Amino acid sequence: MIPNSDRSSSSAAGAGTDPLAPQGLYSTERPAAVPADEVPTLLVKIFGKDRPGITAGLFDTLAGYAVEVVDLEQVVTRGRITLCALITTPAGSAGSEGGLRATVHSWAESMRLQAEIISGVGDNRPRGAGRSHVTVLGHPLTAEATAAIAARITGVDGNIDRIHRLAKYPVTAVEFDVSGVATEVLRTELAVEAAQREVDVAVVSAGLQRRAQRLVIMDVDSTLIQDEVIELFAAHAGCEDKVAEVTAAAMRGELDFEESLHARVALLAGLDASVVDKVRSEVRLTPGARTLVRTLKRLGYQVGVVSGGFTQVTDALREALGLDFAAANTLEVADGRFTGRVTGEVVDRAGKARLLRRFAAEAGVPLAQTVAIGDGANDLDMLNTAGLGVAFNAKPLVRRAAHTAVNVPFLDAVLYLLGITREEVEAADAEPPAGEGSR
Repeated sequence: MIPNSDRSSSSAAGAGTDPLAPQGLYSTERPAAVPADEVPTLLVKIFGKDRPGITAGLFDTLAGYAVEVVDLEQVVTRGRITLCALITTPAGSAGSEGGLRATVHSWAESMRLQAEIISGVGDNRPRGAGRSHVTVLGHPLTAEATAAIAARITGVDGNIDRIHRLAKYPVTAVEFDVSGVATEVLRTELAVEAAQREVDVAVVSAGLQRRAQRLVIMDVDSTLIQDEVIELFAAHAGCEDKVAEVTAAAMRGELDFEESLHARVALLAGLDASVVDKVRSEVRLTPGARTLVRTLKRLGYQVGVVSGGFTQVTDALREALGLDFAAANTLEVADGRFTGRVTGEVVDRAGKARLLRRFAAEAGVPLAQTVAIGDGANDLDMLNTAGLGVAFNAKPLVRRAAHTAVNVPFLDAVLYLLGITREEVEAADAEPPAGEGSR
């Protein structure tokens, strides 16, 4: 606290304000008695055809009036700019505001732009409690679906503070910044609308945690890859139809996974183990899988897989993609042939969740910062254990139970749920690999 004698001497010197008062809307140029939310401000809006120099030109124009910039936002859509600047009203003579208005309009006309200046007081109103990022993926994204999502947000007293596009291909992805409603309430409400409108909607809490390091763990069969590995082995053993039937029932949740695993593996008894190389060559990565892993690794994320399939394939995927973690079942081999059994602890539904917890601990990442991606009933515990569980082209049971669903055939669409834009991905891909420099 400043002693009273110091305040008195400051006042006598003509300062008239506390020298330690903060700047901005509390600037010593303004009477201390005026609360920040009552300080006169002007919203200057500029719109028209974009070209270089518009932003610099506007602020060069405003600089002659010694105003303070309170807020600023600019967006360019299909070559048309909208530039909004919230500034303090010029102090001084009564004609200052009129002079500023005339000067801005004259400058805008010279640039073949339109200008609008709106009087008001204070800054933007504070955002409401409960802040979320709502990512909407459409293929295509229709006006009808967008209207329905926006109406649902409003219907639970949410406010849309900002909207921006994350990607235009291979899917359209837009993100709504929403406040005023709890994330869980919003997630539940929008899940219903997403199913009705056939769009994908993900709702995550806003905050610093979205930018923190994460651990991303994926299922393998029908998620990271397009195939069911056991069916690839079964094709070489001549029992593909029988295995496929059991696999489908297990993924629908109709059979206990461990029991179905043993039943399917038993059909491989006697198959020459050299078939592993052939199966590895037949595995097809899901479109966008390499982009997803590559981008996450560049961001410093740790990435892994847990699979009800087999280490004979996941170990090769780990090496090829540079994964940090991998766990799966192992087909037992004796005398160069499969025995029809698996060795070690079975990676089943509960096992996948345990492995997620273990990998998170090893990575030093809180569970709240983990992302799990999967498609089958065997993935449900893992999806619900993770901070964000993503059902990828999943069975109806899984879509209903997961935090969010992605139903487009591109695995890298998951990046948009993390707030990563397509432009950022492409810019990173255009850079030379670390250590190579420019060529």
